[in-house]
This record gives sequence, structure tokens and C-alpha cells, in this order.
Amino acid sequence: MNAPPSMKLRQATRADAEALCRIYNREVERSTVTLDLVARSVAEQRRYIAERSGGLVVVVAELGGLPDPDAAPPPGIVGFGSLSFYRDRPGYRTSVEDSVYVDRDHHGFGVGSAILGELLRVATDHGFHTVFARIVGPQEASVALHERHGFTMVGIEREVARKFGRWHDVALLQRLL
Repeated sequence: MNAPPSMKLRQATRADAEALCRIYNREVERSTVTLDLVARSVAEQRRYIAERSGGLVVVVAELGGLPDPDAAPPPGIVGFGSLSFYRDRPGYRTSVEDSVYVDRDHHGFGVGSAILGELLRVATDHGFHTVFARIVGPQEASVALHERHGFTMVGIEREVARKFGRWHDVALLQRLL
């Protein structure tokens, strides 16, 4: 699926924190897309953005133009993604983990694919060797998105997470750059 023609990808700024919180906190409260249990504050989101400046990054997908009642999605920030170090030990510094979040009202428009493609471009440009994705099951759409971008399944971590009173498996996917 192609991204909307009016979509712009850019690096997140501190001014985007409120919009990113809106998207992220909806998932914290209603889904297992993230395993965070507590919503982020705007200040925490600003720190998250600041910590990922340089080789790491937070990318936002923003739709431009005037709202068209016959077309979706409407303008504004509709998704974001980030690269984080895979592990904190120095030997892992060439490996990163991606995260992609798309506003639920904007699924199916190619937003996630555009964000993930940009994250892979940035990871390659910054000399990272591999990108991992950890996906809480069952998130078939997220697994399919990553597989379309060249990721392969390398394992399932069984019952490693707990949210909403249930145990969750986490799929680990990897792409060598």
C-alpha cells in the first residue's frame, strides 16, 4: 500500500510531544501494542524525543493540506516511529530496535510502512548493522508489515510480558542492513 501523497516524514521535535502522547497513550490504555502500563506525560515524551537525537531518531508522519470530508485521513500527525539501542552494553551498539505507532483512525493508509521505511533508511545511513522488532502477539499486521520490509522471524519469547491480567508472547524479528 502506498502512503498518502500529502504525507511528510520528518524528525520529531519537542513541539510534537503532545501529538505523540495522544497516539501512544491510546495504545498504552487500550492495547498490547506497547507493554507500557502507565501513560506518558508530555514531559516524558519530550525526554524520549531528546534521548533519540543523532543516530537514533524519532520520525513523525504528518499529513498536510486542508481536511477533505470525502477523504481520509485528515491532516496532522498520524503516526511516529523510533529507533532505540537494542541493548545497553557497548557490544550491541551496532544493533537497534524499531517501534512504529500509527493512530488507530489512520490504519490502512500506508503510514506505518512509510515510517518503517524511513527508520530503515536512517539506520542504514548511520551505519547500524541490524534492526530488531519486538512484537507482542498476536499483532499479525505488525508482523506482516515488518516482513514486507525484509524482516525475518528469529524467535518467540513465551509469556515474557504481562498486561491486562494476561501473559503475552513476544515475537522477535530481525533485518540485517
